[in-house]
Amino acid sequence: MPKFTLKQIAAQSGLSLATIDRALHNRGKVHPQTQHRIQQAIADLELLQKAGLAKGRTLYFDVIMHTPDRFRELVREAFSSQIAGFSSFKIQLRFHCSENMTIDEINTVLKKCAVHSHGVILKATNSEQLIPTIDALMKQRVPLVTVMSDIPSSARLRYIGMENVDAGKAAAFLMAKWLRVEKSHIMAITGSKEFIGEQERIEGFVAAMQQFAPQHRVSVVAAGFGLDHLTYQSVTDFLTSHPETDAVYTVGGGNAGILRAFDEQRILINTFIGHDLDRENRALMQAGKIDALIEHNLQLDAQHAFKALLEFHGFIPKTESAAPYSKINIITRYNMTT
Repeated sequence: MPKFTLKQIAAQSGLSLATIDRALHNRGKVHPQTQHRIQQAIADLELLQKAGLAKGRTLYFDVIMHTPDRFRELVREAFSSQIAGFSSFKIQLRFHCSENMTIDEINTVLKKCAVHSHGVILKATNSEQLIPTIDALMKQRVPLVTVMSDIPSSARLRYIGMENVDAGKAAAFLMAKWLRVEKSHIMAITGSKEFIGEQERIEGFVAAMQQFAPQHRVSVVAAGFGLDHLTYQSVTDFLTSHPETDAVYTVGGGNAGILRAFDEQRILINTFIGHDLDRENRALMQAGKIDALIEHNLQLDAQHAFKALLEFHGFIPKTESAAPYSKINIITRYNMTT
């Protein structure tokens, strides 16, 4: 028997009490479409009841990110700023963000989330070691979304962030227009080949450069997870054997280290395009060291992540389609926000 009264179901479905009674107690034939309306009404009532019970409840969301410290500040600000938009719930964010996180450490944190978490927001390398843990969380009804970089073979709910291939293409479009030499050697720098989001940006960039300006050469260098000292060393090593390099597209950070390596080699950078308007990149762009940054709305990513986790639990109605990709923005020193 349903846990709602006939009167409640009738009001929700717009059908008569007699029709509801006949359908639920098998007292005659009921059209399949009518049956569907009744079942949908019951499902809606269950959702409303669940949402009502959840209101005012404290929900713990764990934000786990392998990311440089400078980007961690942006993440904290963006995600914390969106809690007020879900004021029916008391969302508590627990941040586990570090630039030196190992896969084992991420796995350990994820496993702990199985006990006291209502949802996980994850940025990590595309490691097979994480897949069983993510799948186990989903089976235990602890939903997980990936942000900025995906783990597509896992059972995660969805990926949230920009379309990374298109972001790389946008960078290539700018690079092809701005290079001031007939032939250039572009260094495309990724923090790690294990971050699928970064790899997609590089792939988009390389393919688009072939299309827009095939006379230029592109070399891909993996360099130190976006950390300045490791990136500096990798770029220095590359420039020692490729002193003709004169342009940079970097998808993983470490820009101060990149610039220091070029300065020490006394190599002029004709065009420098990076990602993310963090505090360090803002200063470098203001100083004229970076020409453009590709970025997207982290606040909107936070909204989409919270919605996905709340929808999974039935605390808010499900939208018909998944969250769209974040809009890709092009930032120069002349349209930076203060």
